[in-house]
Amino acid sequence: MTFRKLLRAFFLFFSLAFVSAARADEPAFTKATDVVYGHKSGMALTMNIFTPKQNANGVGIVWVVSGGWVSSPDWATGEWVMSPVPELIKRGYTVFAVMHGCQPKFIIPEILQDMNRAVRFIRYHAKDYHIDPERIGITGGSAGGHLSLMQGTAGDAGNPKAPDPIDRLSSRVQAVACFFPPTDFLNYGKEGNVAFKVDGTLKDFRTAVDLRELDPKTKQFEHVTDEKKLTELYRNISPITHVKADSAPSLIIHGDKDFLVPFQQAEIMVAKLKEAGVPAELVVKKGAAHGWGDIGKDYPTIADWFDKYLKKRS
Repeated sequence: MTFRKLLRAFFLFFSLAFVSAARADEPAFTKATDVVYGHKSGMALTMNIFTPKQNANGVGIVWVVSGGWVSSPDWATGEWVMSPVPELIKRGYTVFAVMHGCQPKFIIPEILQDMNRAVRFIRYHAKDYHIDPERIGITGGSAGGHLSLMQGTAGDAGNPKAPDPIDRLSSRVQAVACFFPPTDFLNYGKEGNVAFKVDGTLKDFRTAVDLRELDPKTKQFEHVTDEKKLTELYRNISPITHVKADSAPSLIIHGDKDFLVPFQQAEIMVAKLKEAGVPAELVVKKGAAHGWGDIGKDYPTIADWFDKYLKKRS
């Protein structure tokens, strides 16, 4: 099976496995489509913005629209089967559905740059969106969960000397709530197991880490095969590497029979966060694999987490 067919089957699984979170009584919102938050390689980076028509609470939630480190505007709607929009809108949150550059054209470190840019853009325009720039949460599932945790642990303060004022701002978020995220690519399922090795669990997603460097002799960008450099790459894109005392409070919901992202990934991440003194919680879905049919019932748990750590207390 080719990678494209595998990826298509991967998303078909999600579409069949998840029930729609949209309901007849879905709260009303306004929607801004294809808002450009940056550019790369001559292309626009976009997001969709969902704003509650009433009862807005002044908090922004980034929804990382990603699976297999591929992103599509077709998924960034309030009606898509994996959409958290209805529940979050009902609670008064403004939702930013962020699309990023996709693998295989862009690898994970480049995708992380997109996510950093998106959070900075939202923070820069906080007044325009009527949100508090210091109360931003993030959510996503699978690759979207991984990218969410990277923002929660590795978001940075920005470059004060950057010519673009947006890039001078922080890309940190104040809370994370996500589903079944990869967290440690060097210890994937068990200690010492590398997720992206040739026979690894994520072998069919290796294009997401296809590191290349310019060869001064051939004048071509060649595949990097040096194990030390690849190990450094895997470590740098693993959220568990970046956990520190000021990491964002994080919630993970994970099935204990996950075939693609081992349940162990959630266990070690939550343990690491707690060890650093960061509020963290793991919700176990007994018998669930990489997704489950009634995931819509778990969106209130996601929203509860944001209520706890992002809403102002009277």
